Amino acid sequence: MTEVLRELSAFQNPDGGWPYRRGGSWTEPTVFALLALASAGKVSSFAVTKGLHWLKASQRPDGGFAPRRPVDESTWVTALVLLLPETMLAQLNAAGALNWLLAKTGRESSWMQRLRTAMLSGQMDTAAPEGWPWFPDTAAWVGPTAFSLLALRNWRTQDSRNEIRDRIQQGQEFLMSRRCQDEGWNHGSTKALGYESPSYPETTGLALLALQDLPESRVARCLERAEQHLQVCRSREAVGWLQLGLLAHHRQVTAEASYTHRSLSTQEIALSAMVQQALNAAPLTPDAGRGIFGS
Repeated sequence: MTEVLRELSAFQNPDGGWPYRRGGSWTEPTVFALLALASAGKVSSFAVTKGLHWLKASQRPDGGFAPRRPVDESTWVTALVLLLPETMLAQLNAAGALNWLLAKTGRESSWMQRLRTAMLSGQMDTAAPEGWPWFPDTAAWVGPTAFSLLALRNWRTQDSRNEIRDRIQQGQEFLMSRRCQDEGWNHGSTKALGYESPSYPETTGLALLALQDLPESRVARCLERAEQHLQVCRSREAVGWLQLGLLAHHRQVTAEASYTHRSLSTQEIALSAMVQQALNAAPLTPDAGRGIFGS
C-alpha cells in the first residue's frame, strides 16, 4: 500500500495536479489521486495540499469544474470533486459546486424534449426519472449519474434539502431503468439497432456502488452479474470498480494477487489503493467499502 501511494505521489505534476498517465494536469485523475490519498489517511500531506491548491485555482465562476483548465465549460467532473472528504471540500467553494450539480439534468428530461418525443411517438412520458449528462444540455448517461449520486450521498448529512433527497431517488431510478437485459450496465444504451446491448464490467461496478442504499432484493441479479464480470475481467480499472461495487453491498471480494509495475494510469493506481484500503479496514466485514465514496 505504501509503495502504491508513493508511486501515486510521484505522478503528481509540479503545478499540483495529476495527469492521466503523463503530460498536463486534468481534474479527473487529480480527484482520484486525492481520494486515494485521503482513504490512506494522508489528508495533511504536501501532495494533497498541492492538489487542492490546483483544484481551487481551477474552479470556474459558475461553481463547477471543467475537465482541464483550457476547457471553457463546467462538466460532470464537478460531481467527482464533491466526492472529496469534508476537510478537503472546506478549501473549495463546495456549495457552489453542489448548486451547479443540482441544476443539471439530462436533456431528455426537459419539457421541450419530452414534447418532441411525444410528437414523434404519440405518447407523453411525464414520469421518466432524471439522470445527469457528461456535458450540460446533453442526454443523461450511467457514468455521470452514478458519480452524481455518490456526490449527493456525500452531502446529504450536511445539507438536508428535499431537493437533494429527491434527486438521489430520481438518480437511483434512472440507473435501475438503464439496466441491460443481463442485469448489468453499459454506458446507458440498453438496445442498439434493435439488438440487446451487453453490460460492461466497469459501469456495472460503478452503478452498484452508486446504488448501495437500495435493498439487496432489488439488485440481487445485478450483483450476480457483477460477480460474473469479476471472474473474467482483465481490466485493472474495471476490476477496481467491480470490487468497490460488490463491497458496497456486503459481498466478499479478494485482493489482487500482486501489484504489477507496468505503466498504469492514475485512476488504476488510485482505485487499487482504495480497494486495498477497504479490504484492510475490514477484511471480514466489507461493509467498510461503503464509506470510500461518501457517507
